[in-house]
Amino acid sequence: MHRFYTRVCNFYYGDRSKSLVKKKETLPLNGNKELSFDQIQIISRKYKKRISIKELKKLPKFIKKQVTIDLKKITSKKKNFSNLNFKKLPNIMGVLNLTPDSFSDGGKFNIKDKGARHAMHMFKLGANLVDVGGESTRPGSKPITTKLEWNRIEKTLKRISKKIPISLDTRKSEIMKKGIKNGVKLINDISGLSYDNSTMNILKKYKIPFVVHHSQGIPENMQNKPKYKNELLDIYDFFEKKIKLLRLLGVKHNNIIIDPGIGFGKNLKHNMNLISNISIFHSLGFPVLVGASRKRFIKDLTGKNDTKARIGGTVASSIYLMMQGVQILRIHDVNELLQGIKVFKKLIKN
Repeated sequence: MHRFYTRVCNFYYGDRSKSLVKKKETLPLNGNKELSFDQIQIISRKYKKRISIKELKKLPKFIKKQVTIDLKKITSKKKNFSNLNFKKLPNIMGVLNLTPDSFSDGGKFNIKDKGARHAMHMFKLGANLVDVGGESTRPGSKPITTKLEWNRIEKTLKRISKKIPISLDTRKSEIMKKGIKNGVKLINDISGLSYDNSTMNILKKYKIPFVVHHSQGIPENMQNKPKYKNELLDIYDFFEKKIKLLRLLGVKHNNIIIDPGIGFGKNLKHNMNLISNISIFHSLGFPVLVGASRKRFIKDLTGKNDTKARIGGTVASSIYLMMQGVQILRIHDVNELLQGIKVFKKLIKN
């Protein structure tokens, strides 16, 4: 029997959405009446079909059963954690790289107290939390020692962690442990929790919220001709298996975020398919995080119009992701994105 997946689509936003939900013509995403949908796409590895939610009763019994289970996860309310408010979209995760070699801002904030000032600035502008990292994981980068990574972030982390909510971008369990003891609210491990064998024990012991991130390969080789049978469904299956493993290992809480890892072991086709069909991941039942900010796909799509900060491509892709119900956006240029979102929300209400 084929495995079927449910992707919600044809979204409505704002007052129009609330009106349609009230009339029971659409279903709210995660109980949020300001973002709702009236169609789903049923997908298998050999089949795709898009239908109205009014046609659910006509589905074959075995497909309808799976879709009903998925829709329950898609429409159920999300519990807030780590200063994230899932009734309000989008939540913003500001990026603070305290590295000399990150792909877009290496060396910019790792001098004196520039990092702390920038973190406070992003929070004041409207970031829900700030993601602090001391190791570059850009394509081709090599791992650094735990000691060096901690030395890069310790001073800044201790200066800001009691003032603003902090996410810690690290693959190493020892860094996670130290960060948690210094007030970190969320762990963001780009390795999908697979780099360090002790990571699971840390997550289980401290019961801290965390991100399950997808990456094919490791930073040194992840962009060397990445391949998938079907990137959308392969990555969905990865998350499903990872969540089952977490449950078996004793992680019982639901304060888990999933990130499909744009640019981590993906070429342009893979990235575009993931972004275009991002709403499939809502049926896993967890908040979705996407980091599209300044990524290479923007350069690949825009050619001669590429810029260093890639603000235009970041804002465009981020607003699309927001309209697909993505709950958290990982962003370098917090102010520019929020400016774009505020204008967009006002326009869509008129």
